Amino acid sequence: MLAMLGVDAAAEQVYRAMLAHPDAGVAELAGHLAVPEDEVRAGLDRLSALALVTPSHEHVGRLRAVSPEVGLELLMARQQAELAAHQERIAASRAAAARLIAEFADLRPTTEHPGVEHLVGIDRIRERLGALSRQVRDEVMTFAPDGAHTAESISAARPLNEALLARGVRMRTVYLDSVRNSPRTAEYVGWLGERGAQVRTAATLPTRIIIQDRAIAVIPVNSDDSAAGAVVLSGQGTLAALCALFESVWELARPFGAPDHRACHELTSQQATAVRLLADGLTDEAIAKRLGVSPRTARRLAGDLMERLGARSRFEAGVRAVQQGWLPAQP
Repeated sequence: MLAMLGVDAAAEQVYRAMLAHPDAGVAELAGHLAVPEDEVRAGLDRLSALALVTPSHEHVGRLRAVSPEVGLELLMARQQAELAAHQERIAASRAAAARLIAEFADLRPTTEHPGVEHLVGIDRIRERLGALSRQVRDEVMTFAPDGAHTAESISAARPLNEALLARGVRMRTVYLDSVRNSPRTAEYVGWLGERGAQVRTAATLPTRIIIQDRAIAVIPVNSDDSAAGAVVLSGQGTLAALCALFESVWELARPFGAPDHRACHELTSQQATAVRLLADGLTDEAIAKRLGVSPRTARRLAGDLMERLGARSRFEAGVRAVQQGWLPAQP
């Protein structure tokens, strides 16, 4: 029950027993739980590290359980602070990725540059991706910010992915949260999962990226038109940065079959991201593109959030979101 807060099942049993029997020592707790005393002591060590137990002032040398109202609130506050810090690191990684993409955006096919191959046109991109997929040995990591799959895209991707998974290649893909509303995409993700692929979703993604064996990455030159051109990158420093970006987003992304995590004030991850984009002054069209939803859905999201905040403008929505704790205050 408390696993989401970092309390394992054994430690939780000890914590519950201490709340039920506040005067019990280690031996008595072990008797109540029918477990060895060493297991109780191990649980106490974990609870102490989480500040759920503290030394008793009444019984010297004995620990007492902190009330759930205080202890669990501290755990949630700590977890929220860690999440905020992690989100800041992701934001910094995304900014670094954006600079990296901009650095290569103006490259031309004739440009000489070590570790960079420029591809022009969808036919050349698909041809090169097909060749690269046949060379994969261990792993493929993908950001797929293009929204729900079309029947054509599934038809093109299915044989390539089936061949990779049949060879034992580890496949991890992050889609936008919005694809959960697409029955066609959900069916395809289920098909991938049956063959061993892992799929998660995030509210937003920085750009489309395909990373193979942590040695080669393919990214579009123009994120608004991924079919127009792409670059194949193989520089060691570049790949290290892109792999770090993928891992940071993957860690916070939600497994496709898992229920939605609620952010503060019962916001979904998509709503929390929409609040941040509103506060940044983005238009409904820009928000729609970032979330992978229709402009109509983006307008509905923005309207609902502004109504909940009691705001009449996007600027006021940003101010109220900070005041109500939906967004961190700017330093």
